[in-house]
Amino acid sequence: MNLKTTLVMKRMFLTLLAVIAVTVVAQARMSSSQVRRESRFLTDKMAYELKLSTLQYNDVYEINYDFIDGIRYLMDDVVRGDPWATDRYYELLDIRNDDLRWVLNSRQYERFMAAAYFFRPVYASGGRWHFRIYITYTNHNHFYYPLPRPCHAYHGGHCRPAFDRPSHYRGRYDHPHYREAPRLHGPKPSRTVRRSDFGPAPARPNPSRRPDEHRRENIRNQRTDKPSATPVRRTDVKDAPRRNDPSAVRRTSDKQVRKETKSARRTEVAGKRKVEKKD
Repeated sequence: MNLKTTLVMKRMFLTLLAVIAVTVVAQARMSSSQVRRESRFLTDKMAYELKLSTLQYNDVYEINYDFIDGIRYLMDDVVRGDPWATDRYYELLDIRNDDLRWVLNSRQYERFMAAAYFFRPVYASGGRWHFRIYITYTNHNHFYYPLPRPCHAYHGGHCRPAFDRPSHYRGRYDHPHYREAPRLHGPKPSRTVRRSDFGPAPARPNPSRRPDEHRRENIRNQRTDKPSATPVRRTDVKDAPRRNDPSAVRRTSDKQVRKETKSARRTEVAGKRKVEKKD
């Protein structure tokens, strides 16, 4: 086997590894057929509970398809706690719920909001994300209605990329609409909702503080003054000389000199008295 053949085989082997890696990543996410199936299952149950007409059934399928197709590349990051992915998820959910407001009448929309598996269809558990609809409808293969008309023909042509864009479904129905869909995107109104859907949000560091300030604060928090195991009397503390204190050593040595001087004087006085008595 010459060098040229070896290089060609190595290149083919690396290409095969790249294809396998791409295939594994693609299988980890939801495929297009799975998006259509999940959209149909959710729409089928909404049509059953909300009593949708045929036109509503088709439009609701398109809206659910746009939402599920938009979040399938986000949910792994949402489950890991990525703030940007979570914000984007709730933005897409607000777009979907606002589009549904123009399709459903006011009474249908109130019932829609009352069912969490319709209004907030996704949640996380055990490190993975799931659809809430399967908690209520456990048979994943049962459908009440046939395939919606746009099931295979629709590929996202009516979706809108941002909430401020006009909805494609506005003005298609003459029935009274719900006044305004409650928005879940944003920290204050969705804090409790996010905790219920995906658990508590991870703590975000203060961007105005430098990293060394966080490190100094951690060091301060680790410093603790532990009390002594045996209590020390105040007199002992007062009288005990301090270590490495030259003044304390000097005071101690002076006291000993004074004691020795007094003892010597007493001995000298006692000796004089004995001599005077003999005389």
